[in-house]
Amino acid sequence: MNEAYTRVRKARNNSRPTGGEYIDGICDGFIELHGDRRFGDDPAVIGGVANLGEMPVTVIAIEKGKTARERSKRNSGAPNPEGYRKALRLMKQAEKFGRPIICLIDTSGAYCGIGAEERGQGQAIAENLMEMSTLCVPVVSLVVGEGGSGGALALAVADRVWMLENAVYSVISPEGCASILWKDAKRADLAAESLKLTAADALRLGVVEQVVSEEDMGSEGFFDRIRTLLQDELRELLQDPDLVSKRYQRFRGIGSDLVEEA
Repeated sequence: MNEAYTRVRKARNNSRPTGGEYIDGICDGFIELHGDRRFGDDPAVIGGVANLGEMPVTVIAIEKGKTARERSKRNSGAPNPEGYRKALRLMKQAEKFGRPIICLIDTSGAYCGIGAEERGQGQAIAENLMEMSTLCVPVVSLVVGEGGSGGALALAVADRVWMLENAVYSVISPEGCASILWKDAKRADLAAESLKLTAADALRLGVVEQVVSEEDMGSEGFFDRIRTLLQDELRELLQDPDLVSKRYQRFRGIGSDLVEEA
């Protein structure tokens, strides 16, 4: 097993903190808000208002759950369209009241069931991409486990995108890629290496700005460290008058250095 697929397995490990645990660990006074005001409430996406230290924020997390019962309730962290619409509703609310936004990402991808497609899964993701690109408040997204395809990107059009050191971020799962290319999901380790999905790869390619150490993961010190990093970053972003244009240039510029080198 190569290093890339080893990190995929670590990103999927059930012992890692879930999105809800990150909210509890880094925020105080979290008030969860429910529903997309169109169809229903998606338990795979949790979000609401909280305090990051003394800073009011809107925080949104994809929640996988840990036990079999929790994973069933949370659809193993595979959001339906109403999950993304709920997230967007909370982001627009945050913009109205001038609150910075924190997104915590851990999903193998958006749910691809018939019901999700009938309710506009693709449109919901596309709307998030478009609307997040023009938000007038700072957005920081942190990939804490799996960052799978559009399901992750729908919460990652941010001013800063960070990854934990054993998180992965990819357009498709290694198993899905191997099934398409070689008709054999057992070659997932080879696909993982080719996909360049590790945090180190994403940093080198300019997809993320920072790789966060997993030292003492899940401990109070671990969450304190992430809280401090987020506070410092958001304070700096709040002072930037050109937030939207710089966010646009961030995404327009991804890969440009590699093209110039070629």
